[in-house]
Amino acid sequence: MTALGTSSTVAVVGTGTMGQGIAQVALVAGHRVRLYDTAPGRAGQAAGAIAGRLDRLVEKGRITASERDAAADRLSPAADLAELADAALVIEAILEQLPVKQELFAALEDIVAADCLLATNTSSLSVTAVAGGLRHPGRCVGLHFFNPAPLLPLVEVISGFATDETAATTAYDTAAAWGKTPVRCADTPGFLVNRIARPFYAEALRAHEERTADPATLDAVLREGTGFRMGPFELTDLIGQDVNEAVTHSVWNAFFQDPKFTPSLAQRRLVESGLHGRKAGRGWFDYSEGARRPAPLTADPCPAPASVALHAALPGPAAVLRELIEEAGIKVTEEGTPYGPEGFLRLPGGARLILTDGRPATSRADGRYFCFDLSLDYRAATRIALAASAQASEADRAEAVGLFQALGKQVSVIDDVPGMIAARTIAMIVDFAVDAAARGVATPEDIDTAMRLGVNYPGGPMEWAERLGARWVWQLLDAMYHHNAGGRYVPSWALRRRADLEE
Repeated sequence: MTALGTSSTVAVVGTGTMGQGIAQVALVAGHRVRLYDTAPGRAGQAAGAIAGRLDRLVEKGRITASERDAAADRLSPAADLAELADAALVIEAILEQLPVKQELFAALEDIVAADCLLATNTSSLSVTAVAGGLRHPGRCVGLHFFNPAPLLPLVEVISGFATDETAATTAYDTAAAWGKTPVRCADTPGFLVNRIARPFYAEALRAHEERTADPATLDAVLREGTGFRMGPFELTDLIGQDVNEAVTHSVWNAFFQDPKFTPSLAQRRLVESGLHGRKAGRGWFDYSEGARRPAPLTADPCPAPASVALHAALPGPAAVLRELIEEAGIKVTEEGTPYGPEGFLRLPGGARLILTDGRPATSRADGRYFCFDLSLDYRAATRIALAASAQASEADRAEAVGLFQALGKQVSVIDDVPGMIAARTIAMIVDFAVDAAARGVATPEDIDTAMRLGVNYPGGPMEWAERLGARWVWQLLDAMYHHNAGGRYVPSWALRRRADLEE
C-alpha cells in the first residue's frame, strides 16, 4: 500500500456539497483536513456543517463521541490559500470550468511541497487539460467522487496523459484506505460512469421523441422489467435536467459530436422551459404538493391462452419463459426442429411472439408478430413491453397480453419501433462498455464495478455481454442501424470482434 498516512494533511478547495462530503470522508478516515473557499466565510460555514454531520453520526452510532471530538479538532478552515502549504494531498471541488481549475492548480504549485498530490474532482473535464499548465503535471490525478461522497462507495481514479503511475497508485490506495471502492480509468470523456451510462438516458429520450411510449411507461419498463433502481426520466428529474443535459453536451462535444452521444431536443426544450426536475418543482413529472405521478400504460386483464407452441429455443434469458409458461399451467407443445435459427412462441390464433432482435414487428415478411422486450431476468421481472405488427388483430393482442399476465407480469403495449425499450438501452450500454474495455479505458472488472456502484445498475455491462452474447447484441444493433439513418447504432468494432470469437 502507498496510501497517505493519517499523519498527512488533506486540503479540500471548494466547500459546496461535494467539497464538504470529500472533507468529511478524509476527516473520518483520520486525517487533518483544511478547508478553503474563495468566498469569505464559506470555509468556516462548511466546517460548521461538517461538525453537524459528525454529531448525526454519533446519534446513529456510526462513530463515538470521542471520535467525533477528535475529528472536530482535526478540521480547520483556511482563510488564505497559503495555509495549505503543508498538505500532502489537495483535492479541488470547485466550478466545472477549465480555466478556473487551471488557475487554482497553478497557484497551488507555488505553495505546496514538490511531492504534494494535486487531485481534481471534475466529472466531465479532461484531467490532462487541467494539469496541462503545471510545471509538474505528473502529480495531478483525477479523484472523481460521487454525490453524496460520504455514502456512495465509488471513486474513479483518472490518469491524465502525463500523470505519473506513482501518483495514480497513491490516489487509488488512499481512496481504498478511506473505505471507498476505487476504479482506475484513463482520461477519456465522461470517464467510466458518465461515458457508459449515456445510453440509459439517451435511448429513453429517443424513444420518447419517437412516440414509443410516455415517460411513465418508459420508466416502468426499465425499472420493473430489467431491475434498474429508477427509470431514466425520474432519475434525470432527481439529478436535474440542466445538470444531466450539460454532462451529455460535454461528452458529445469531447467526442467531436459523435452521433452515438447526440443530445436530446426534448430534453433541451425542458431545460429551456426551466423545468429542471425536483429542484424546480417540475421536470418530466410534477412535484408540486398534491400532484400525482402519471401511471404507466398497462393493458387491461385478458384471458390466458390454454396452450402455446414453441418453435426452436428462445434466445438468451428468454429461454426461461418455457418454464414460466408451464408453471402457470399453460401447455407448451413443440413445433418444428428444436434447434432452428430463430426461436418463437406461436399463439393459438397463429400470431408469433418473438424476442426483439432490433427489427420492428411490422418489418417481418409473414405478418402477424408480437415482439416482446428484453429482460435480464424474466422470472423476477414484473412488467413486460409488447409491440404488435400492423397485421396483428385485437384477438392476437389479447392472447399475447393474456399469456404474459398469466406469468404474473404487467403488460405495456408500446409502439412498434426498432429495439423497443430495454433491449436497445442494454445493447447500447454493452457496446459502450465493450468498446471502452477494448480501448484500454479500464479493465472489464473495473467497468462492471463502476456501473454497479456508481449508478446502481442491476449488473455489470461486461457481465451482460457474457450472458446475452456479443453476437446477439451486435445483431440487434446492426438491425437498428439499418432501420435508422445516421451512425448512432453502428456497432463498435470491438463488439463485432467479440461476436466473431463466439462462433
